[in-house]
Amino acid sequence: MSFLLPELTCKREVDQAIKSVAEKVLVLRFGRDNDAVCLQLDDILAKTAHDLSKMAVIYLVDVNKVPVYTQYFDISYIPSTVFFFNGQHMKVDYGSPDHTKFVGSFKTKQDFIDLIEVIYRGAMRGKLIVRSPIDPNNIPKYDLLYQGI
Repeated sequence: MSFLLPELTCKREVDQAIKSVAEKVLVLRFGRDNDAVCLQLDDILAKTAHDLSKMAVIYLVDVNKVPVYTQYFDISYIPSTVFFFNGQHMKVDYGSPDHTKFVGSFKTKQDFIDLIEVIYRGAMRGKLIVRSPIDPNNIPKYDLLYQGI
């Protein structure tokens, strides 16, 4: 499914996207093109990209091609989805220990659409963290791994 969405292949392209996307939510999906869960998420992202075009811009980022951001955002599970608004990292309270990214795939297209709407509205009001509208049963559970402590 990655052929339906634009892909950022180097750090410079990711930096440019973060700086240049204005007044919209920037969605960066970190993962691999050959991973089954990433393909499932890519399908949801591709199907909603047109509907959300006034609120969001979606890019795919391969974790192997941009290791700087993979380390920076502590991407240990894929797919992980990170959100920005006007160059500012947007955090979302999913009821999990990590507010910096969404780990795993969304269960439904509507979950993703609702999340983008909440992030967009919160960001327009100047908020840097918003509460997730997704049903807690639809949020994948995982344990944080701290390496090198």
